[in-house]
Amino acid sequence: MENCCGLLTSKQEPVPLKSVEVELEVRDHVATVVSTLNYENKEDKPLEAVFVFPMPGDAAVCHFSATIGQTQIVAEVKEKQKAREEYDDALSSGQQAFLLEESDQSPDIFSLSVGSLPPGESASIRLEYVTELAVQADEGLRFVLPAVLNPRYHPQGSEGVQVTSVPASLVPYSLSFSARVSSPRPVSKVESNCPMDPLKYLNTEQSQATVKLAAGHKFDKDVELLIYYKDAHQPTAVVEAGQTSAKPGTLMGDPLVMLSLYPEFPQAVMSSLASCGEFVFLLDRSGSMGVPMNNNEGSQTRIGSARDTLLLLLKSIPMGCYFNIYSFGSSYEHIFPKSVEYSEKTMEEALKKVEGMEDDLGGTEILEALKHIYSQACIPNQPRQLFVFTDGEVGNTKEVINLVKKNSASHRCFSFGIGEGASSALINGLAKEGGGHAQFITGIDRMQPKVMQSLRFALQPAVVDISVKWDLPKGVSVSVLSPPITTLFQGQRSLIYAQLTGQSPKAAEGSVTVKYSLAGHPSQNKLHFNLKPAEDSGLTVHRLAARTLIRSLEMVEDEEVVEGGEPDEGVKKKKVVELSVQSGVSSAFTAFIAVNKGSGETIQGPLVRRNVPTPMPMMAMCGGGASGGRMMGRPIPRMVSCSMPMRRTVMEASPSAQMVNVGGMKSCSMPKRRTGVVQRESLNCSLDIEPLQPPRDPLLQLVSLQKASGCWELDPALAAAVGKTSEEVENTKPASENKEVWATILALIWLHGFKMDAQEEWELLAMKAVSWLRAQNAPCVAECVEAGNTLLGCKVQKDALGI
Repeated sequence: MENCCGLLTSKQEPVPLKSVEVELEVRDHVATVVSTLNYENKEDKPLEAVFVFPMPGDAAVCHFSATIGQTQIVAEVKEKQKAREEYDDALSSGQQAFLLEESDQSPDIFSLSVGSLPPGESASIRLEYVTELAVQADEGLRFVLPAVLNPRYHPQGSEGVQVTSVPASLVPYSLSFSARVSSPRPVSKVESNCPMDPLKYLNTEQSQATVKLAAGHKFDKDVELLIYYKDAHQPTAVVEAGQTSAKPGTLMGDPLVMLSLYPEFPQAVMSSLASCGEFVFLLDRSGSMGVPMNNNEGSQTRIGSARDTLLLLLKSIPMGCYFNIYSFGSSYEHIFPKSVEYSEKTMEEALKKVEGMEDDLGGTEILEALKHIYSQACIPNQPRQLFVFTDGEVGNTKEVINLVKKNSASHRCFSFGIGEGASSALINGLAKEGGGHAQFITGIDRMQPKVMQSLRFALQPAVVDISVKWDLPKGVSVSVLSPPITTLFQGQRSLIYAQLTGQSPKAAEGSVTVKYSLAGHPSQNKLHFNLKPAEDSGLTVHRLAARTLIRSLEMVEDEEVVEGGEPDEGVKKKKVVELSVQSGVSSAFTAFIAVNKGSGETIQGPLVRRNVPTPMPMMAMCGGGASGGRMMGRPIPRMVSCSMPMRRTVMEASPSAQMVNVGGMKSCSMPKRRTGVVQRESLNCSLDIEPLQPPRDPLLQLVSLQKASGCWELDPALAAAVGKTSEEVENTKPASENKEVWATILALIWLHGFKMDAQEEWELLAMKAVSWLRAQNAPCVAECVEAGNTLLGCKVQKDALGI
């Protein structure tokens, strides 16, 4: 093999991308991100470098420029095909050109082409985008810099963007990241899943702060920041002046207002959970779900965590509901032919099937499973709630989201992105178009509390009859740019973008009122705001509003945007292109193009293409294949040497393990792993050895024993789960109380006494237990609570248990 030195591509060729510098500025809940990519051609011939990389799915890309020497070329937004032709023409005529375009299949993948970089030449590419930060369950604002691009799976016959991927440890360029945070309210803390330098406050009010990524990022995870403000859930309004060079009456010429609303619902209504509903759980069982949840030794796999989560969900569903569980890969399966009523029998049958679920269904093709679910008739008076669990590695993102949108009137969709590199476009799109809520589980996050929060949302009364009323001074009119608000959740932000037309007097005020009905109770939230534009806000609000309009148009079917007459397939595209060019924000139909026409010198010699590799998780290389479809990506590059870390399990490598060649890289092909099974093939031993089972989490052990009705039975398994012997539990039972009441009270005391840190995970199933106890009219509850506290060594009050 040829001895190659320096940074290399998949074919042992030098990589022209040397470093990536990212600067983040967060103002309240809006982030502006500036990325600088530094290229250098150390070869003796001109290069074209192509880099396919992930972006937040809801980002508004609004600036793209290139600096070569002392010359800066600012790109323009043009119709995508025209931009590509201009790029190709520039290269063929020996000019330098730069092209940035969004994937046709998914808005969270971009392709950057740096063309005709002469030998010895350097170039710096600067791209800028703005995005809103999502609110988390603990009131933190989540920013993610996607650093990992997982392989995407495509159904057979479909086209996808080509991606060159390498293991994260072999990424041949560096990353630096710094953030500046400012808000009207103090910044209480900033957390990250990556090593960070200490937070530095810039003023005494602690409303401005900076933080930096520690050196040596390994590209094995996305960079995630959680930003916490004091008194975060406050409604706000930002009015931004229009662009002075733009024509009044246009989107960019008029002032815009961005409203952030945080509805607060009455506690009495929020504490009453629904006892009806059809719950459909859709679980990803593709090969990539076998990857560990994080890089810590002994970390549970994604599929293992999903199994535990389904256990909690199935125990927490109220009696009287219906449910079914689907799983998908290259094909799909369901536990029941159609949704069944929730009972002890159906719950136990489902749990047995869940225990056997593995990451063994091949690729990630979710579309057909969704089509089958939507083909099932809804059950009268049982609102359908769809829960989707996936690592988000699909290629036909827009097609999937469109299907959910078409069926949004018949259900709500709650989505969960599992692990690094999950497609934000898919996860957020499913929830947005399905009227539900999106959650991301990364790093050391536990899946269970986030999923249970979404179940609580699903069980809360649906907010209906939502309307927005504006009150503005005379002479000022408003055009709402955001899609109509269709869902409201307690503590979750709703954003409204609107265009203000006309002249307003100085110091004028406006107001907006959101009215809705919740469980039959009419309610409203009102926000007053000053019409004077904020200072130094740039055009952030305009770009976010343009992005919102563009995304809404892209999701609309062509015939819906035709204003009378026969449908014209080009109408939607024309509108999107006009809006994209006017606002300078990218879209699926446009691209940024920059051509260096200044030097006048043509670049000599044949042009050589170099694909810049994107990081992928190391274990993804051994994940499932795309059987029945194809993976969006090129074969994994051949490397000179590679040391692949193997996860430690009870299983030893058996003699049947073989070395296979994956796209040119040697890796270890192991027999199907079953956790806890010891391979004894090489031992000449006549003893029957029982398989070693790993100890189960005590909480899940107790939860697994609960009956569908909400009660527990008094048996040795319950005694073991609370850490006592059968005799201790039997002998301390008050004589006049029945066994199930005593067992249920013991379980509740144990949960409150030892697992308050995980209350979000067991709160709903505890409410079921309390409801069951109340229905029993047990005579000696107080005596049982006292005896239970004595037995378990706790001091839990009867009132705290809710009985």
